[in-house]
Amino acid sequence: MALAASDSLSEEQRAVRDVVREFAVEELRPGAAVADASETFPEDAWDSLAELDLTGLTTPETYGGYDADRLTYSVVNEEVAYGHLAVATALSVHCLATSCIAEFGTEALKEEYLPDMAAGRPIGMFALSEPGAGSNPAEMSTTARREGDEYVLDGEKQWITNGERGDVCIVFAKTDPDDPGSVTQFLVPKSAGIEVGKKEHKLGLRASDTTGLTFDEVRIPAENRLTEEGKGLSAAFHILTGGRIGIAAQAVGLSQAALDEAVSYANDREQFGSPIADIQAIRHKLADMATQVHASRQLVRAAAERADAGADPRTEASMAKYFASEAAVDVCNEAVQVHGGYGYTTDFPVERFYRDAKILTIYEGTSEIQKEVIARGVVD
Repeated sequence: MALAASDSLSEEQRAVRDVVREFAVEELRPGAAVADASETFPEDAWDSLAELDLTGLTTPETYGGYDADRLTYSVVNEEVAYGHLAVATALSVHCLATSCIAEFGTEALKEEYLPDMAAGRPIGMFALSEPGAGSNPAEMSTTARREGDEYVLDGEKQWITNGERGDVCIVFAKTDPDDPGSVTQFLVPKSAGIEVGKKEHKLGLRASDTTGLTFDEVRIPAENRLTEEGKGLSAAFHILTGGRIGIAAQAVGLSQAALDEAVSYANDREQFGSPIADIQAIRHKLADMATQVHASRQLVRAAAERADAGADPRTEASMAKYFASEAAVDVCNEAVQVHGGYGYTTDFPVERFYRDAKILTIYEGTSEIQKEVIARGVVD
């Protein structure tokens, strides 16, 4: 059972939380193991997200979206991840794409793309990382050269969530291949000629499709440029700050799911004539796990509330993402331990939680990158 992170949730936010938790438990959780084993995204779950207006979380109401504040966004991410982290990841990347269009796109692009994306399809992608440029995107080699009224994109992107399923890609490319400061943001429909690479077979998050993307003379209208030339990285970092709050919230949701499973198992499993929840070593594990979950949620809520107040949330967002993601790995590990040998089998979901948790410390900025951002906020 979740401890109250704060009393700051409004009545509407609590109602949203309860609706999404019910959806997570009743519609996401039952199919998660099969989706993971088959490495197939549950499209029916996506359609249900759309029916709940969750695919429009970061789309303004003018274009048919929900236009959630950052705290509501974090609550939704937590609860969807409670049901199935792979689905939460797909949703958060889709929302990154709609955020970019909403904040940087022309009115024409907003009207063309956002209403349908808010309704669930087309699905968004976010293409920043490359095979040779992960944590340092300034080293990217993808280029976009201007030819008249068009830009022509060449290069490769890697680790693209929704790579197979998506149809609208936010792409970052250099307009001058020799200038790291020329990174620019573009909207590129898959129909423009994006080639989808092989699907990655991953340790966890297996139901989420992750691919590479290749751009070979991909032509788009110049109007599809979302930022001025050279303003792409600052735009990416701005959008990713909000995204990190969402990922931190997902870590809380996964941790809460693991804790709940561990408590349930400890109460049901008997050894030496009584439930193992009576054993001090187990009780202390559960105490540590609950404390990490609660602390993670507090950090997420604090970062979200700072963002909603209009303050710069970069340091707090990185603190939340760093702490909550590392805590998720610890909590899921302990959940397996509480289950003993059963925790190592697919009969219980904690083995999947354990595999899924690791990615939280890597995508949208590794823990090492988060610590550097935090250090800049504290020291510089």
